[in-house]
Amino acid sequence: MNARTPSTLLPADPAISTARLSNAHLDALEEETIFILREVAAAFERPTLLFSGGKDSLVMLKCAEKAFGVGRIPYPLLMIDTGHNFHEVTDFRDLRAKELGAELIVRNVEDSMKRGTVRLAHPGESRNVHQSVTLLEAIEEFRFDALIGGARRDEEKARAKERVFSHRDSFGQWQPKAQRPELWTLFNTRLQPGEHFRVFPISNWTELDVWQYIEREQIALPSLYYAHQRRVVERKGLLVPVTELTPARDGEEVVEKTVRFRTVGDITCTCPVDSPAVTAAEIVIETLAADVSERGATRMDDKTSDASMEKRKKDGYF
Repeated sequence: MNARTPSTLLPADPAISTARLSNAHLDALEEETIFILREVAAAFERPTLLFSGGKDSLVMLKCAEKAFGVGRIPYPLLMIDTGHNFHEVTDFRDLRAKELGAELIVRNVEDSMKRGTVRLAHPGESRNVHQSVTLLEAIEEFRFDALIGGARRDEEKARAKERVFSHRDSFGQWQPKAQRPELWTLFNTRLQPGEHFRVFPISNWTELDVWQYIEREQIALPSLYYAHQRRVVERKGLLVPVTELTPARDGEEVVEKTVRFRTVGDITCTCPVDSPAVTAAEIVIETLAADVSERGATRMDDKTSDASMEKRKKDGYF
């Protein structure tokens, strides 16, 4: 038996081992996502990739860039705009789509309101839930048969029930008790007329995975994701940003805090969190210590009940 050299007897550097393990894990997730994105392109006639300009959709877009190349993404990007989105995010959405040479389709909840297909209970009602109507109208307009989205299973309970290829009936509804099995990465893509699929390529990613990937790939994000000064009020355990759409209520004290957004969406239902993190590496460290999901910590519209998201998804919400 050959004698070992002294170097083979030394313990591996824990930091190097952890970094290698992390990279191997991210490589596996990236490979799976690229495979799913290519599978959609091969299996469907009129797919689209939902692109909001948020971190999850930017990670997915990075994988699409690797899968197909700049200027070669084979399906358009689709954004359902409530009209109450942060301008930092929508501006970044337009910039990124232009950089990639991708077709960007934007459909607005305000247009659905003008058509009378969306009616608000009162002028101050959040439009977030009404995106379902505008989304279904866009599906009918362009006859999309697959919609690719950036939802992750760790976000909340209803999304944890989803298949990667999640079937929707001719009414755009989800039937969680009648989902098709997905064994050995074999996806059932059969559709009847009028039906479509919602596809979730980053289902197996976590918030931590997303931030580690952002750090590794140096993915640019809207500035809202990093620490900045913002006027907020504390309400029901959340930090509500003070804006024209979300003004302070009588008796509430407006304070200025250093905050960042863990997730971004409609201004009327998205809240920041206390954070001094100004880099992706710092956010990775914060995420490791987080004991509340990003939606649980930041979304006012998910506070109604544990079943609120599942009900919306059954009605067509993404």
